[in-house]
Formats: sequence, C-alpha cells, structure tokens
Amino acid sequence: MRTQVGIIGAGPAGLMLAQLLHREGIESVVLEARDREYVQQRVRAGVLEQNTVDLLRAAGVSERLDREGIVHHGIELRFDGAGHRIAMSDLTGGRAIWIYGQQEVVKDLIAAREAAGAPLRFEVSGVDVHDVDGERPRITYTDGGAARELECDVIAGCDGFHGICRPAMGEERLRIAEREYPFGWLGILADVAPSTDELIYAYHERGFAMHSLRSPTLSRLYLQVDPDESIDAWPDDRIWEELHRRLAADGWSLREGPIVEKAITPMRSFVAAPMRRGRLFLAGDAAHIVPPTGAKGLNLAINDVRVLAEALTAWYADGSTTGLDAYSDTCLQRVWRVQDFSTFMTTLLHRGSGDAFDDGLQRARLRYVTSSEPAARSLAENYVGLPTA
Repeated sequence: MRTQVGIIGAGPAGLMLAQLLHREGIESVVLEARDREYVQQRVRAGVLEQNTVDLLRAAGVSERLDREGIVHHGIELRFDGAGHRIAMSDLTGGRAIWIYGQQEVVKDLIAAREAAGAPLRFEVSGVDVHDVDGERPRITYTDGGAARELECDVIAGCDGFHGICRPAMGEERLRIAEREYPFGWLGILADVAPSTDELIYAYHERGFAMHSLRSPTLSRLYLQVDPDESIDAWPDDRIWEELHRRLAADGWSLREGPIVEKAITPMRSFVAAPMRRGRLFLAGDAAHIVPPTGAKGLNLAINDVRVLAEALTAWYADGSTTGLDAYSDTCLQRVWRVQDFSTFMTTLLHRGSGDAFDDGLQRARLRYVTSSEPAARSLAENYVGLPTA
C-alpha cells in the first residue's frame, strides 16, 4: 500500500490530523491497535478550549458539539468554605470553554472519516516504523492476520505515551524532562445531574477536590489521593463522604447518585524533545503529558496536529519545508507554556506537605488570584487557551 501520510493512533490527535489533511486533499491512512468500541467509549478529557472548538468548526466536525456541548464562561475556585468565580469570558474578550467529552470528539471524527470513505483500520497489531530518516518511510503491521506494509511520505506518531513512535525516535536523540507528583486523582463518573453550573476547583486541608460534568445528567468528580492507594479502599460511601467534606460551601449542596465508573490515576508531567526525526513527527501524548488540573491534555494534542497539518499542507502545495522544519520548536513553545500553567494550577490547589508554611502560601495565592483582576485574567487567558499565532 501507498499513501501520503501514515497516521498511527486513532485518538483525537490522529483522527483530527486525518480530517484536517482530508480537507486539503491530502491522503492518509489511520492505524489503531484497539477496537472501535474501545476507542469510542474510553472516557478521558472533557473540557475543550476555545482554540479546539474553533478548529473543530473549521474542520467541519462541530455539528453535534454546537448542538450538545455545554458552554462555560467561568470557573469557581473554592476554599475556606466559600466560592470565588473567575469570569473567564469577561476577562478574555468573550473566549470560553466547552464541556464535551473526548469520546464524543472521537465519535464525530470517526463518523467524518467514514463519510469520506477514507482508510481507518482498527485492531491492527505488530505496528513498527522503518526508514524514517529517508524519503520513503514505511509502516509494517498485521491486519486481519495478514502482514501489511504501508509506504508513506510522512509518518505521524499519534499513538500515545505507551506507543511505538516515541521509542522509534532513538533514545540517544531525545531529551526527556519529567516530574512525578506525590498524589493522584480518584475520579468518578456518577449518574446524577451536576450540582454546579460551572466547574468547581476546591482547595481543602484534606486535599483537592473537583466537581465537573459530562452532560446535564452525568457528573464527573475528583479527589486528591495517594497515587499508590487501591481503588478497593474507596467504597462509594467513603467517596461521597469525602466529596461532601472537601466541596462544602455555605448555601450549596452536593447531589449523590450511582457511581458508574471510578479509578485512581497518578499525575505526572512529561516532555520529550525533539518531536521530529526525519519523516517521523510526534503529536499529543506520544510527546508530552500534563497533569489534568489545567484541562490541557486533549487541547495540546489538537494544537500539535493543527501545526503539523498546516506544515504538511504548505509542503504539498509548493514544496516549502519551513513549517516542517519548525514543527518541533513551534509545538514545544506551547507545550512548555501549558506545562507551566498546569503546574501552577496543580500546586495552587493540591495539598502539599501539609505544614503550616505551605498551607499559608497556598491560601495567600488563592486569595490573590481571586481578588486581583490581573492575576485572574492570567489564569483565565491560559485556561480558555491563548490564541494561536
């Protein structure tokens, strides 16, 4: 087989890249190790920043998002039993965020791919890349029990943190920067209407808590826990008791409902550079991971493929390599800005050592960001997504 761009991974990054290239008349083949049901059902990110929504609209895949997505113009920071609203849209000239699950974005992109009749292969195995330093890189894989080879002009590695593309960059070529946090998130999905109209981020002496949502009938909530704790140590009653305690505020109450999903996720920051080797380009979690406090993982992946799609479009149009040559540096500038913001939000809201000095610092920072307009504007600008160049 032969195509212009071989895309490994059918998550949001790979599928969005395929859609952007299709709109420009550039052929691609998308390969995914998991089955379609798994890809469409895995619950991950749920907050889309303004740039992501704008790009989904430009790519022609926003019809359901515009109909079903929930627009939020602010978030609440809650501490000492009181809520403080950050009016994001007022502070950023009308920019906002949308609540729309990653799995819904994936469903929309798969539907667009199928409507276009473009190649999308699920449940492939044994994927490997070859000759990425040459002009005809290849992807080998097994599909339906048969060995296949796909010759490409370019390979896009959108296969996540545990994929094969980052190792193919060569260990000696990569500079790895990472940080592991001494806490994790216990996340639940509850079959109950949200108790809030906007996201709540709570700082509490017992640890961070968050109230988010996935739909008008599904609530998403999180608790700071030890990353090594067993989920078996957290029966439903204990989870609700702790959420009530950490999210408590005068005049507000938390609705309870059946917990349909729960898991504990460790938190880390990770950046691999460069994001390019020859004709192999990394995008999304294959190159970087951010702690979820800033709601940036999916949005950062979408920005990567926006940059890559623009660079590939210019290359196929007139042979210009300017965008491709600058791809890694261009993406990494935003990656580090987002890492900084995500680390700021994480350290602002999570209980650290627990000593009096750290607690005093965090409360001082929270009071400052909720009382100073310039500080609130900085948070809002980063949260809704700084405009793209």
